[in-house]
Amino acid sequence: MAIYTREQAEALLKKALAYSKADECEVTLSGNIGGNIRYARNEVSTSGAEENVSMSVESRFGKRSGVATINEFDDASLEKVVRRAEEIARIAPESPEYVPMLGPQKYITTKAYFDSTAKIDPAYRAEAAAKSIKAAADKGLTAAGFLEHSTSFMARLNSKGLFGYHPSTVVDFSVTMRTEDGTGSGYVTQDFSDASKLNTASASQIAASKAVNSRNAKALEPGKYTVILEPAASIDLLRNMFGNMDQRNAEEGRSFLSKPGGKTKLGEKLLDERITVYSDPLHPEIPSAPFAGDGRPREKTTWIEKGVVKNLYNSRFWAEKTGAKSVPNPGGVVMEGGNQTLEDMIKSTKRGILVTRLWYIRSVDPQTLLYTGLTRDGTFYIENGKIQYPVKNFRFNESPIIMLNNLEALGRPQRINGNLVPPMKIRDFTFTSLSDAV
Repeated sequence: MAIYTREQAEALLKKALAYSKADECEVTLSGNIGGNIRYARNEVSTSGAEENVSMSVESRFGKRSGVATINEFDDASLEKVVRRAEEIARIAPESPEYVPMLGPQKYITTKAYFDSTAKIDPAYRAEAAAKSIKAAADKGLTAAGFLEHSTSFMARLNSKGLFGYHPSTVVDFSVTMRTEDGTGSGYVTQDFSDASKLNTASASQIAASKAVNSRNAKALEPGKYTVILEPAASIDLLRNMFGNMDQRNAEEGRSFLSKPGGKTKLGEKLLDERITVYSDPLHPEIPSAPFAGDGRPREKTTWIEKGVVKNLYNSRFWAEKTGAKSVPNPGGVVMEGGNQTLEDMIKSTKRGILVTRLWYIRSVDPQTLLYTGLTRDGTFYIENGKIQYPVKNFRFNESPIIMLNNLEALGRPQRINGNLVPPMKIRDFTFTSLSDAV
C-alpha cells in the first residue's frame, strides 16, 4: 500500500514514534503510485509503473542528529529504524545551526489531489500516446514524447506534537516532433494536477504545427532583438531567479540581491512595475503542499510586487539568528500577466523573434544572474505583426533581471512545471551567435 489515508499514516507514525528514546524525534512517511509511457519514431518504446513507500526517522540528542530510513513497517522493523537513527545521532558532531523541532502547527487544507489523475491506468497512457503519435503521423512527422503521472502523499509527526498530512497528484506530458528531412522541429509541454485538463491530441497539434513551419530555417545576424518568449522559453530563467531569493545568500554576499555590508535589496524596486510574483498553496491551478520541508506552514506570500522585492525566504536557523520574519520557500509561484493572447502579442510586433523554448542553460555570473543557453524547437522571425519565416537557432546571453526591466507586454499566465508564467514580449534580448541545431 503506497498511498496511506490521513488516519492510516498518523497511526503508523505514532507506532514508530513510540519506540523513540531520543530528546527529540520526527518521523516522516511518504509514498507514491505512478506510471509512464515513452515513445519515439512514432512507436511506444517503454511503459512502466512504480509504487513506493518509505519512512524516515530523525532522532536528536541535544544538538546531535541522526537519520535512518526504511520501507518495511512491521513492529521489529519500526523499532530497528528508530534505534539506528539514535545510534547515528549519538556519534554525530553537534550541529552549529541547531534549532529545536517545531511544536503543533496549523496547516491549511489544499486541493492538490484529483481522482482523474489518481485513476490513470495503462489504457489511459496508451490512448494518450496514440493520440499524440497520430497527430505526428497525419502530418508526416516523427514524434518522441513522454507522459508521466504520480499520486503521492507525505505525512510527518514529531515528539513535540507536530502532525501534517498532504496528498497530491500530477501528470506531465511533453513531445518533440521532427520533419522527415530533419530541418524542422516543434515542442510542447503541459502539466496539471487534474488530468481531465490534459488533451494530448490538441497539445501535440501545437508541436506538429511548429515542426512543419520551422523547416528550412534562415540565418539572421546575432544581436539584440525584441523577442516573444513562450512560457517554455522563460520558465528556466525565471525559476533560477525565484530560486535565488534566499535571505542568507543575499546577506552573505552570494546573490543578485546582495549589497555591501551584509545588506540586501529587500524593499527595493528591481524590476518593471508590471512584475508581481506570489505563491499561494490554495491556488486552484497550481495547488501545493501546505507545509515546507522543515514543517513550517505555507501561506499566500508576495515575493515581488510591482517590481519591488517584498519577501525573501529563509531557514528557521537564519530567521532566528537575524531576527527576521520566518518565511519558508514556496511550493510554486504565480507571475501575474495580462489579457493578451500569444497571437495578440505577435500582431503588435513590428520586428522580432518568437522563441518556443530555451535549453542547455548555464550560469555565467551568479551575482547578476547572467545565463547563457540556446533556443530550439521552433524559432521564428516576426515582421509587421506576422510570422514571416523560421530562423536558425541562437545562443543567448541574458539575465532575467535585465529581461524583466525590458518588458513590453505580458500575456495570459499558463501553467508550466508547477508554476504559472505568462508569455512575455521583451525588447533588446541578446543573441550572441548562431547554432545549426534544430
